[in-house]
Parts: sequence; C-alpha cells; structure tokens
Amino acid sequence: MKQRILVVEDEVQIAKVLKIELEYEDYEVHIENDGLSGLENALEENYNLILLDVMLPKLSGIEVLRRLRKAGSHTPVILLTARNTTLDKVMGLDLGANDYVTKPFEIEELLARVRSSIRYHSSIISWQADRNEQPKLSIKDLSVNTESREVTRSGESISLTPKEYDLLVYLLHHKNKIVTREGILTNVWGYEFEGETNVIDVYIRHLRKKLGDDSSDSLIQTVRGVGYTMKEK
Repeated sequence: MKQRILVVEDEVQIAKVLKIELEYEDYEVHIENDGLSGLENALEENYNLILLDVMLPKLSGIEVLRRLRKAGSHTPVILLTARNTTLDKVMGLDLGANDYVTKPFEIEELLARVRSSIRYHSSIISWQADRNEQPKLSIKDLSVNTESREVTRSGESISLTPKEYDLLVYLLHHKNKIVTREGILTNVWGYEFEGETNVIDVYIRHLRKKLGDDSSDSLIQTVRGVGYTMKEK
C-alpha cells in the first residue's frame, strides 16, 4: 500500500512540483491550498505525513498544527517556511512539528527529510507497541505514564509540550547512559540536523525548569563536550 502525504501549500506552482516529485517517489499525494481546508482534510483522512506551509490563507500553518495536535493527531508534520531563525524553529517544534524546511529548498533534501520523518514515525509506532507491557518510566521521584502521557514529580502533575515530552522519554529510556546531542537530534527529531545544535540547549533548559531540576537534585546532568545523562544515583 502506498504511503499517503498531504501537501498544504497555497503557492500553486510549488504545490504542483511537490506533487510531481512525491508521486515519482511512489507516494500518494493530496493537495490543499489553504489552511482551513488542509486542517479539515487532515482530520478526516489518514496520512503518513503532512507537508505544511506556514504562511497560508484562511488559517496559518502554525494554527493548523496547533489544532491538529490539540485534536490528538500524531501524524508527522514538516513545516515549509521562508523564515529561518532558531526562535521560529523552536515555536514550530514546540507545537509538535517533526521537522522544519526553509524555502527555497532543494527537492532532494526535502525528499530525504520526508523519508526520514515517515521512517522515524513508523519506528516509534513499532517501538511503542513493543513496550506496551511496561507503560511507566521513572527515575527517583519523577514518573511518566507513556499510555496517558502524564508526567508527575513527587505526585505533582507537569505539563510538557510534545517535543519536551519526547525528549524526556528518550532520556528516560537511556537513563544511566550518556546520550550525545547528535543522538538526541536524530532520535527525538527524527532527522540528521544540519547546522547549529543550540535547539537542544533550549529544550533542555525548558525541560529542567518545568521539572524543577535545581542544582542540588539535578535529574538531567550535562556531560561537558558530549551530551546529557539521567542517573538513578
């Protein structure tokens, strides 16, 4: 069965090129040209991936993404935008985007990211199925229920963004081990990140703050020049 991709792009020529290239790679492609239609279609149909332009008529790509995640959709989303700042990337990723491609882009790079996001999402589904027998992760007084996605520390509930949650679960699955920054980017974001890795620093800082991770009882420890670790002792 062909993998299905929804392209939400208001620039007709770009949408046409994406459809041709993706169909050549044997994907089934559906096009929507505004945010409202894109959101409705994404909620009604099942897709393996959504390519979502940020600047859209009727409803912005960011708002489409926000509503998709609020509705419980975990379909991988790659944002397409002319903006290229760390703040914009963090905002999109905080809302649950899986990747971020800046226009103008090389079609070969976009196709590689499409393959990577779909492959990563498929592996996560398989991984989650394999660990259903152990739905709870914990370290010290921190607990995560991977079925309900509930995070608590000392019995107090903690609200995390989708990407903060993914990062925490990855660290917990590798507790007592050192994980590299590159490993985090590849396994949490699902692609080989090109350029600066300061996005990781931003997320670690946000996660520590929400966990109340002070210096006297730090759960997430920095291993200088390598990455991070969560240790039982």
